[in-house]
Amino acid sequence: MSDLSHLAEGYRERAMWADKERIAWIRMDRWLGFPKAEVVRKTLDGMLRYPPRTRMPCLLIYGQTGMGKSRIVERFEAENPRGFNEATGTATIPVVAVQLPPQPTDGEFYGEVLEKLGAGFAGRGDVQRARQLTRRLMGQVGARMLILDEINHMLACTPRQQRVFLNTLRYLANDLQIPLVCTGNHEARAALLTDAALAERFDAVELVRWQNDEPFRLLMVTLAAILPLRKPSQLEEERCRTAILDLSDGNTGRIFRLAETLAIRAIENGTERIEVGDLDADDLVLPSVSMKALAQRRGRGRAKAAVA
Repeated sequence: MSDLSHLAEGYRERAMWADKERIAWIRMDRWLGFPKAEVVRKTLDGMLRYPPRTRMPCLLIYGQTGMGKSRIVERFEAENPRGFNEATGTATIPVVAVQLPPQPTDGEFYGEVLEKLGAGFAGRGDVQRARQLTRRLMGQVGARMLILDEINHMLACTPRQQRVFLNTLRYLANDLQIPLVCTGNHEARAALLTDAALAERFDAVELVRWQNDEPFRLLMVTLAAILPLRKPSQLEEERCRTAILDLSDGNTGRIFRLAETLAIRAIENGTERIEVGDLDADDLVLPSVSMKALAQRRGRGRAKAAVA
C-alpha cells in the first residue's frame, strides 16, 4: 500500500478508492471551514440566542461573488434544522433563510418567505394578507432568525421599489423582534446605507479576497491533506500559492474549483499529485476570468527565459 501519511487520517482510505469514485468524491459539495467563515458562523450563533427586544441585532455579510456568503448561510441553516413540536403538532423552523427573487418587490419577497414556511401562498398580489400571514407563521414555527441571501437582487428594482423593499425590511425588524441577516455584494451594502434608519441597525462583515499569508498557507495545507491523491502535493509551497492566487484573484470559489480541477487532472494523468508546473499546463481548464491571469503568467515566464 502507498504511503499516505501526507493525508489527514480520516481521508487516507479514500485515496485507495477507484479513480472514478475519487473523482466523484472531489466533485461533491462539502464544507471546508476557514477563519473568516468561522468568525461569521460564531457571530450568527450568538445572534440566534438573543432574547427578543425592541432593537434586535442585524448583520450584513458582503463581498465579491464567490467568496462563500451563500455557503456560510447554507451551513448555518443546516446546523439549525427544522424540527417538529409534538405538543402542538407544528413544525419548528429556527432559521428561515430565503434567496431573494431577481426583482424582490415586497409582494414577491413575502411570497418567497411563505414558500419557505410551507404556506404555499398563491395570492401574491395581496401584499397586506401576505404580510399578516408571514407575521403569524413566523411566530407559529418559532423562527428566531430571518436570513435574506443575495440582497443585491433588489438593485434590479426601480428606485421606488428599492425604497419600498427597504421599508419592508425595517418593518420586519421592528415587528418580528428577531435578528435579520442579509448577504450581498458591495453595491448592496451601498444600497442599504441609503436608508439611514435601517443602516443604523446593521453591523457588517466583509469576506475579503485571500492574500498570500499564513491563513492562506493553512488553507492550502488543509486542501492537500483531504484531496484523495496518493502522493504529496506542492500546494503549500510559495510558488504554487502565488500561482493559485494569480489565477483565482483570491476568490474562494475559484480557489476551490481550481484545486478540484488540479486534483482530478492528477488522477486522470496518473501523477497523483499537484505540482507547481501543473498551473501552467496547456490542458488546464480554468474559469474564464482566470484566462487573462494565465496569459500574464506565461508572458512573465517567457520574458524571464529570454533574459536568461
